[in-house]
Amino acid sequence: MLEIKRATQKDAQVAFDIRRLAIRGQCIGAYTAEQMALWTRGTAEDGYSALMEKPFYLGWVKGRPVVTGMLDLANNEVGALFVLPAFTGRGYGKAMLDHLERMARELAIEEVVLDATLNAASFYRACGYVGEAQAMYHSPSGLALACGPMVKRLAAI
Repeated sequence: MLEIKRATQKDAQVAFDIRRLAIRGQCIGAYTAEQMALWTRGTAEDGYSALMEKPFYLGWVKGRPVVTGMLDLANNEVGALFVLPAFTGRGYGKAMLDHLERMARELAIEEVVLDATLNAASFYRACGYVGEAQAMYHSPSGLALACGPMVKRLAAI
């Protein structure tokens, strides 16, 4: 059973580590080894920890954090959805996405957006997101990565 809790500053490195492992384990083939190395270098203190100030969540299974997710209220954007590689395919990513969308609905947000990694676009399409265009995501560290901007209209609760 997945238990979703709001992350705190003390969770920043754990969230960063989930992100690093997810990217290195699930983005093979979608991005080069060099891109993945640059994308995952550093530590949470290099800027990732600032995300903990947003509605950022960790999903726990038997006391172990296995999935992250965030709702950026300034942009109505879903982000930072990462699942530890050993826990993929069990519905934890979908459960976190459902949690973030439910939160958005409760805040009367009618539409959410995201930039899907190339390997995750089919997952988001299966969850009702639309968007076929490809764009470039520019990370705060200056790395440019191909992504797929997507949008989903949320039904009122």
